[in-house]
Amino acid sequence: MSEETRSQQIQFEKMTKEPVGKLLFTLSVPTILSMMVTNIYNIVDTAFVGTLGTSESGATGVVFGFMTILQAFAFMCGQGAGSIMSRKLGGKDLDEATRYSSTGFFLSFGFGTMIAILSSLFLPELLKLLGSTETIAPFAGIYISYIILSAPFFTASFTLNNLLRYEGKAKLGTIGMMTGAVINICADALLIFGFGLGIAGAGIATAVSQFISFCILLSMFLRGKTQTGISLKFVARDLPTIGNVLATGFPSLLRQGLNSVATMLLNGTAGAYGDEAVAAMSIVSRVSFFPMAMAIGIGQGFQPISSFNYGAGKKNRVREAFWKAYLGSSVVLLLVSVPVFLFAAPVIQGMRNDVRVIELGVRALRLMCVAQLFVPLSMMVEMGFQSTGARLLASFSSSLRSGLLFIPALLLFEKYRGIKGIQEAQPVSLILTFGICIFLCKIFMKRLRD
Repeated sequence: MSEETRSQQIQFEKMTKEPVGKLLFTLSVPTILSMMVTNIYNIVDTAFVGTLGTSESGATGVVFGFMTILQAFAFMCGQGAGSIMSRKLGGKDLDEATRYSSTGFFLSFGFGTMIAILSSLFLPELLKLLGSTETIAPFAGIYISYIILSAPFFTASFTLNNLLRYEGKAKLGTIGMMTGAVINICADALLIFGFGLGIAGAGIATAVSQFISFCILLSMFLRGKTQTGISLKFVARDLPTIGNVLATGFPSLLRQGLNSVATMLLNGTAGAYGDEAVAAMSIVSRVSFFPMAMAIGIGQGFQPISSFNYGAGKKNRVREAFWKAYLGSSVVLLLVSVPVFLFAAPVIQGMRNDVRVIELGVRALRLMCVAQLFVPLSMMVEMGFQSTGARLLASFSSSLRSGLLFIPALLLFEKYRGIKGIQEAQPVSLILTFGICIFLCKIFMKRLRD
C-alpha cells in the first residue's frame, strides 16, 4: 500500500469510525478559533474606525454588506463543491472529489473577479444600494475600493477554507484564516494610527490580509497536505458538473445573499434616523455575531461528518452528530450571550462613545442576545439538508432567517414602530424561524432512517 493510499485510508477510518463526539470536537475547535479571531478582528476594526467619527463607523456597516455579497458566492462554491467532494471521499472516489474541489475553487475566483469589475464600474450606484447616506458615502467609497481590489482573493479564500473543512482538515483552514486575521488587526493599528491613513488604512489592511490568507490556504492543496488537489486540468468543463456545484451551494448563496440584502435594507431604514442609527445597528451586527460565531463553528464541524458519513451510508452517525452539535451550539450560545447581554452598554461604548449610538445599540443588542438562543436548531437543520444533498429543503430553510421572515418584518415593523421596529425585526424573525424549523427537523430525521 502506497503512502498516499495509506493516508487516505486513515482519513476514511477517522471520519467513519472515530467516536462522533470526539470527531465533532476535533473538527469544531479549529473552526471556532478561526471564526473567533476573525470576529475579534471585525470588532477591533469597528472600534478603531469608530474613533475616527460616527460617519466612518457607519461606513464599516455599509461595506460589510458588500463583503457579505462576496461571502455569498464564496460559500456557494465552497460548500457546494465541498459537500459533493466529501460525499465522494466517503464513497472512496478520489478522482471525482478532486474534480469538484478544483471546479469549486476556480468558479469562486471567477465570481470574485466578475464582482470586482462590475463594482468598479458602478461604484456610486453600489454605495447607494448598500444603504450609504450622503455623509457616510465618501468614507465608504474609500474603504470599499480596497475591498474590491481583493475580491477574487476574498472569495477564493473562503472557498478554500470550506473545502478544507469538508475534507476533515479544519486545522489547515484555521492556519490560513487566523494568520490573515491577526495580520489584519496589527495592520489596522499601524496604518490607521501609525501612518495616519484613517479609514483607507482599514481598507488596505483588509485587502492585504485577504491576499495572505489566500496564499496560505492555496499552498495547503499545492503542497500535498490534502487528499484532493487544485489544478486547472481537473476543472470540469461540462455543465452538469458545474450545475451540480452551484445547485448544491445555492442554499449558501441564498442565505448569504439574503443576509446582504437585509443588511442593505437595515442600513437604508436606519439611515432615515441619522448616521448614529446606522452606526449603532452596524455595531450590533458585529458584536452579536461574536457568540454566533462559536455556534456556527460547531455547526461547520458537523457538516463534514454529515457529508462524509452520508456518502459512506452511515446515517446513524449523521443523526448522532446532528444532536450533539445542536446541544453544543446551544450551550455555547447561552454561555457567551449572557455576559454580552449584561454588559451591553460598555460593549457598545467601546465601539463608539456616542450617547445616541449607545442608547440605540444597547436595546438592539440585548434583543439579539435573547433571540439568538433560538438559532441553533434552524442552523443545524439547514446545514444538515445541505450536507446531505437535499437542495430544495436546504434552500428553503436557509432563506428563512435573513430573508423570507426578516425582510418583511423589517419593513413592517419600521413602518409602525419606527426605530424600535428596526431593533425588533431580526429578533422576531429568528424566533419565528425556530418554530418552522421544528417541522423541518422532523423531515430531516426521516431522511436518516436506515
